[in-house]
Order: sequence, then C-alpha cells, then structure tokens
Amino acid sequence: MSKIQIMSEDLSNKIAAGEVVERIANVVKELTENSIDASSKNIEINLIDAGFKEIKVIDDGDGMDEEDSLNAFSRHATSKIKKLEDLFFINTLGFRGEALPSIASVSKVLLKTSDGNTGSLVEIHGGKLIKHEKCDLRKGTIIKINDLFYNTPARFKYLRSEQSELANTVSFIERLSLSYPSISFTLTNNGNVLIKTTGSNNLLKTIHELFGTDISKNMIEISSSNDDYDIKGYVCKPSILKSNRNYMITIVNGRVVKNNELNKIINEAYYTYKPDIKYPVVVLEINTDPTLIDVNIHPTKQDIKFSKMDALKELVLNTIKDALYKSLLIPKVEVKREVNNNDIPIKKDYSTNEFIVPEKELVINEDLFKYNEPQKEIVQSSFNFKLDEKNEEVKSLELYPCGHVMGTYIVAQNDDNMYLIDQHAAEERVNYEKVLKSLEDEEKNIIDMLIPVSIELSASDYLKYKEREEAIKNLGFNIEEFGINTIVVKSHPTYVLEGYHEVDVKALIEEIINYPDFNELRFRDRYAATVACKMSVKGNENITKEQASKILEKLVKCDNPYNCAHGRPAIISFSKYELEKMFKRVMN
Repeated sequence: MSKIQIMSEDLSNKIAAGEVVERIANVVKELTENSIDASSKNIEINLIDAGFKEIKVIDDGDGMDEEDSLNAFSRHATSKIKKLEDLFFINTLGFRGEALPSIASVSKVLLKTSDGNTGSLVEIHGGKLIKHEKCDLRKGTIIKINDLFYNTPARFKYLRSEQSELANTVSFIERLSLSYPSISFTLTNNGNVLIKTTGSNNLLKTIHELFGTDISKNMIEISSSNDDYDIKGYVCKPSILKSNRNYMITIVNGRVVKNNELNKIINEAYYTYKPDIKYPVVVLEINTDPTLIDVNIHPTKQDIKFSKMDALKELVLNTIKDALYKSLLIPKVEVKREVNNNDIPIKKDYSTNEFIVPEKELVINEDLFKYNEPQKEIVQSSFNFKLDEKNEEVKSLELYPCGHVMGTYIVAQNDDNMYLIDQHAAEERVNYEKVLKSLEDEEKNIIDMLIPVSIELSASDYLKYKEREEAIKNLGFNIEEFGINTIVVKSHPTYVLEGYHEVDVKALIEEIINYPDFNELRFRDRYAATVACKMSVKGNENITKEQASKILEKLVKCDNPYNCAHGRPAIISFSKYELEKMFKRVMN
C-alpha cells in the first residue's frame, strides 16, 4: 500500500486557513476586499464581541448568481484570473481563490447574495454545505461568519484578547478607508460605531474622519512621478509624531502593504526633523505598472516586492524631503477652547506632542540677559549662510531677542508672533549645517596637530578600520599607520574644537568601526551632528543679547531651522491671537 495519499479538500482547506486566517482581522480583510473587488460603494462591517461571536459584512456591490454563490466556496475558484499571464497584471485585491473556502472550513458561514436577477442563500458549517436556496433580490452581498475556529479549538486559543483583536481590525479598516476614500466604510462592535467614513473621494477629509483635527491640519500634500512610479498622498509636519510605525501607511495600486524597505525610506526622509524613536504620520499612494510589483508572495498578500526599487527610493525620498523643506514647520502653541454643554467634543490624540501653557506668568524682560565676560573666541572655518530660493517664508523671518528664560530659552518676537528658541538646539542646527558644508567641500580646511594622537586597536578592529579608512580620511583627518594594529592621527579639520582633538578622534574611530550597515553619507550626517553638539552653547548657560541675535540670524537661514541635528524642536511660536486668548483679552 502506498504511503503518499491525496489530501481531502476539507483537510487542505483547514491547512490553508492556518495561513490565510490567523487573526479575526484576517477574516475581515478577506471579506471586505471581496466587497471592494465587487465595485461596492458602501461597506458595513458589524462585529459582535470583537468578531469572536460574529463577523458580518454588508455591501452594495455586483453580487453573485446562483452558480457563483456555490463556486465561491470551492478551493482555488476565482473570477480574478483566468490564465497564467494574468498573474503579471493583477489589478484586484483578491485572486488566489483560497480565502472563502479556508474561512468556511473553520467557521459557520451564511451568505446572501444577488446580482439583481437572482438571489441565493448558502449556509456552510465547517466546510460542509448545510443549505442552498433562493432568497430576496437585494443587490449586493451579506456574509456572516459565526463561531470562528469552533471546530479547531487549538487555533482558537491562540487568538488574543478582545481588545487586541479589535484594535487590529480597526487598524486594518483605517488603512483600507485611506486606500479607497471613494468608498464609505462603517465599522461597528456590539452596535457601537468605531469608524465611519463618508466616501467623499477626498483623502484629506478621510484622514480627518479617521484621525481627527490635530493630525489632518498638520498634513502636507505631496505628488510626484518618474518614468516608473507615480506617488501622491500626505505627510505630517514634524510636530505630529508617533511612538510606533503604525501610522506610516503605504498603498500600492490600491493595496495596503507592509514593506520594511519602503518604511525605512520614508523614515529616512525625516532624518534630522525628528528624534530616532519617533515616527511620522504618512499616507503614501504608489501607482505603477502591475508588472513592476509582485504581490503573490504570501497568502495574505500584504507583503510586496518592487522592481526598480532604486528609482522608487529616490522618488519617495526626494519628494518628502522637498515637501518638508518648502513648508513652514514652526510649531504653534494653541490654547484649547473650553468645552461647554453645547459643544461637540473634539477628537483628541494623546500620543501627539502638545505644548502645555504653564500656569506661572512668563516674564519677558531684557534685563534677564546676563552679560558675561566675553569668552576666548575660537576661530572656526567660515560658512556662508546664503538665502535659497526655497523655504523663503522662514528665511525672511526677522526675530528680535527680548528675553532669556531659565538660562536655556531665548524669547524673541516680531510683528506677528512671539517665539521661544532652545539656544542649544538652535546653535546645534547652525553648526551642523556648517560642518556638513565643510565636509562637502573638496578642499577642506585642515590644521596639523602639535602632538599627534596614536590609537592602538585590536586585530579585528584594525581590519574594520582598514575597510572604512577612506571614509574617515574623507572627513578631513590625516591618519597614518604606526606599527602593528596602531594608527596615528596627524591633522584634523578646523571645525574640531580645541581641547577636544583626542576625545573626538578616538570617539570617531570607535564609532566608525562599530557603525552597523555602514553608509558613508549617513555616517557623515551622524558625525556632523555629534561635532555640532559639542561646538554649541549648552542649556542652563547664560548668553548675551548679541550672542542670541547671532544665533537667531543664522538659524532662520538654515536649510532646516526647525530642529536640532538630533530632531528635537529648535523653535516654537505663540501667535498674538493665542497670547490674547490666554490672558482673556479675546473670548472666542
């Protein structure tokens, strides 16, 4: 007797369900994507107990006739592809023909559907047909899933808590709503509406409906294209950041995808605009020829592979950087209006960074400046802060220092606003761009060291150093070999502060040896940020009014005057109107 047996259809469906149906959100995903492929304009998802007890999806799409209503539950039955070549031109969300039979094999399913000519009802329990009969002619489809995993309890126990499963479902419907702003989505749980979009076909309005005013009013529209890709969408200002990557939403040809390389590119575009531990809110739509992408990697179809990834990377990176560069990104302090019984509560996201107005009176007085003995001036390499045609709005700002708070913050004003400037963050930004400019110059200003610094390395570290030796020399350091596994530094760039030679050089060598996934351009940025931090005035350090004026004058001429080199805010503004609201000079 042969050992190899052909699986029964029921068994193969249950095995497939392990890949397609891992979470409740996976079931909701497959059903709603079917509704979208059926040209629905209104989709309603109703859950009972987060979907543990029931999942019900109602749409007004094309529906199915009597024959198709049965064939839909057959394995690998699909209307989306008919021949091998169709795999390379996929324009629908579903195409594998695995989802419905897999779901039906581990649950109790009731399907009511009509194409407008005939109405069909199909009931299946655990993959077995219970009922198939005619029903009413409401065009569209209603599918109800009860008792998920009732016949596979081992899988049921791996589901998480109701709150966790519900959060995953809500997150997915949010993304789907952003992918298809022309479709109205409604999601309820135990009768409570969690998501409701109007299907206005306005992406920014959909962002507002899902995430609220605080996020939608701080979004910047982007749009660009090259020979292979078209991109559009919205990216947030750095004042709205999240503690995880869940708000970095990428949509490719209408499909919500998760691609780590794409997320890394988006995050890279915000480099120096934010701290490393924070992530932007981005809704990015990418449209391309279906032959340039492969979605047939995993049954969930959420992973994706791109052809010509370098072209896409350059397009996304430059488009987002350019959008941030051209926008006025100074955060504004806003006073929240008091809510009375007649007001509609405003949706609030507590994970965003908000500036809280202190209860103590803010004293702005020129006498707060401490005029200290002028420090010994250290001659640094010069840097020409020339006005650029871009970012004109902030570069035209004229800021007049009028106070100093807590030895750290410069108080400035102009005709329109009052500003608070973190003196360390501001000067760090100035010095960061100065050092970067010096690094870009082919002829670097270099000074010989009176006493060369020798550094002894282990054998393994020496090999790593040799691999990256050219990158260190490109920074402006003259380094020579000096014995076994030993190097000596004889000269350094002029921007290295006096007294920090040995510390800087040793730290540089150690960092470049241990730097993961070494990239020379990114390392230059990181090195420039470290040097700039050491060069800059510190917090809790009193400065003169003249020093403050120089910092402000140079800050507004920087390419990015909004953040220090490590992404912290350098400047925030208080409008005259908001100040008057604080002091009740205006009451509306």
